[in-house]
This record gives sequence, C-alpha cells and structure tokens, in this order.
Amino acid sequence: MSREFELLPAVDVLSGKAVRLERGDYGRVALDGGDPFELIARVAAARPRLVHVVALGSARDGGAPVALARGAVTAASPVPVQLGGGVRSVADAEALVAAGVARVMIGTAAFGPIPLEEFVAALGDRLVVAVDVADGIVRTAGWRDSSELTTADALARCTAAGVPRVLCTAIDRDGTMSGPNLDLIREARAAFGGAILAAGGIRDAADVEAVRDEGADGAVVGRAILEGAELDFG
Repeated sequence: MSREFELLPAVDVLSGKAVRLERGDYGRVALDGGDPFELIARVAAARPRLVHVVALGSARDGGAPVALARGAVTAASPVPVQLGGGVRSVADAEALVAAGVARVMIGTAAFGPIPLEEFVAALGDRLVVAVDVADGIVRTAGWRDSSELTTADALARCTAAGVPRVLCTAIDRDGTMSGPNLDLIREARAAFGGAILAAGGIRDAADVEAVRDEGADGAVVGRAILEGAELDFG
C-alpha cells in the first residue's frame, strides 16, 4: 500500500536547551539551538506533518517528560507532536497522550520486560518504536545500553506485536551530517511491513530522496535544520 512520505523536523532537548549531539554522545553537543520551544515553533511554521521532539535526559534516565510534552504541544500548535524519551511503562505513554502528544515513541521499553503488545493495545497508531542501531545491534537507555538484539530481531518483534511504525536511526551517522545509512533502510524495509521513518546523517533534499528510494515512508531531520538546509516540510 502506498503511503504519503513524511518529512519531520526534529528538536532534541537536553537540560532545557535544544541541542544536537554527535552520535548520541551526551558529552558532545554538536550544536546548541537555544530555547527548545522557540525552535519548535519555528519548525512548526513550515507546516510539517508532525514535529519530532526527543527528551534526551529522560531517554537516558527514565521518566515521562510531561512538562516538556505540554510545552512542545503548545509551541507546535496546530501542528501535532511526535515525542519520545523516558517512556518506561504504558502509564508513561498514556501520560504523554494526555498531555496532547499525537504519537509516542518508545525505545528502551519496547525491548524490555513489558510485552510490546501492551503498548500496541494502548496506543494503536499513536505508537512509534525507536530502533536505534550501532554496529548492527539495537541500543537503548539513551543509546548507552545494548539490547543484544540485531536489527532484524528487533523488527521481527515489532512485526509480531503489530507495531504500526518504527523509527530507524543509524547512531554512527546521527548529528554528523555525513549522509544516511541506506543499508540500514534496505534491511529495515525487507524485515518490516509497517511504516519506516529514517534518521541519522540526513543533510539535504538529495538524502531525503535517497532514503525514500530505498523504501522509507518518512525521514526525521535534525542538525540539517540548524545548519540552514532548505527542505520542504509541507
């Protein structure tokens, strides 16, 4: 089934600031984007399908970022928000939905002790599972821990649970402006029948077209926005 391609601007938040990390390293802030809500409002002005927001501190330490969610939803309005970071339970996910988040992204919790099917039942099409990959293995807890699952194994779990959408991030490309990992997108497309969002290294419109050609249903772009890339989010 053909899907409309989604190009989503990303705003990552750490310690109250919009930032871009290099390869997910909390000690390496590639760019400081200032006030996150101002940046969210600015990227929302381009009228993308959604604005993608990640609470980096919560992703690392746990705890649903409800206050950030409320602020992001207000700043992005009327554009809906896709938000992740810190969700460790179904209750955490539901708290973000109650705060107005249109899609909730889970990573650590998706590959932990709670059956993934419980998140699917609670969230339905609002659910996005983050498949964050380094050296062929999915990372969790703000990319610090190994899930010990290969990309294929993680996507097989998502398929079995009925997950509607995944975000595949090439960690070694994230925040580097070095181009996307097309092999990862090909592998994901072969293994997963739902919607796939691609992230990591995307620099410009040509990179967006490249991931689309490999079968991605959307792309998430962060550092390229702060670097001034001209992209059509509408």
